[in-house]
Amino acid sequence: MSTLSAASVEHAPATQCTEEKKPLKPCCACPETKKVRDACIIEKGEENCSDLIEAHKECMRALGFKI
Repeated sequence: MSTLSAASVEHAPATQCTEEKKPLKPCCACPETKKVRDACIIEKGEENCSDLIEAHKECMRALGFKI
C-alpha cells in the first residue's frame, strides 16, 4: 500500500499553487489563516477580526512577503 501512497503524492495536480518551479503567490500563501480570516470578516465585519487579520499577516511575513 505504501507504493500507492507514494504514487499519489508524486502526482499532485498541476494547478496546485505550491509547485516547486514557480514562486509562491500571495493568493496561495497561508491558506489556513486566510480561510479563517475571510470567514470572520464576512460574518462579523473587518473591525471585529483584527486578531485573525494580524495572524494572517504574520504568516505571510514568515514566508517572506512584505506586508
